[in-house]
Amino acid sequence: MNDVRRAEVERSTRETQIRVALALPGDAPAPPKVETPVPFLSHMLDALGRHGAMALEVEAKGDVEIDDHHTVEDVGLVLGQALDQALGDRKGIYRYGHFSLVMDETLVDVALDLGGRPYLVYDLPAITGKWIGRFDCELVREFYQALAVQARMNLHVHLRAGGNAHHVVEASFKGLARALRMACQRDPASAGSVPSTKGVL
Repeated sequence: MNDVRRAEVERSTRETQIRVALALPGDAPAPPKVETPVPFLSHMLDALGRHGAMALEVEAKGDVEIDDHHTVEDVGLVLGQALDQALGDRKGIYRYGHFSLVMDETLVDVALDLGGRPYLVYDLPAITGKWIGRFDCELVREFYQALAVQARMNLHVHLRAGGNAHHVVEASFKGLARALRMACQRDPASAGSVPSTKGVL
């Protein structure tokens, strides 16, 4: 079993400079520290860190004078890489997580598998073409796609009820946090083995 369960990843390009550090849920809980030039993204990452109990630290700079796209996508990418590194060999974890998150009129289901096969199923139709302040909701999908690929995670995000864009996006991030918290937990019944009938992930 990987006993470290923490990681720090940095990525620097001509478009963005990103640093993410985290400890897997339950290992070293601490308040999140988030600094990005995209206020709504910072708000969502703070919720992810708090509800995921992952001691999340994010520092990001990007070419937001052009567009928020590069920064949002690259934060998802680096966060995914940090999760992948912290999970290590993925022995002894529950692997699967699911959470239904309600926020007023909104209900979002998030289910995930940390089995090493990246795939995103994204179904939040109510936010298509919407903006939350200066935040383009089209970037939510870009964030989740980058996260799922780099974390080697199968991620499903489905809107079941509601339509307020802020509520939908926030419910999806909090649902993701809670599902990750479940999937990353150590499974006492596993005896430290790989959570797969194949014997490998």
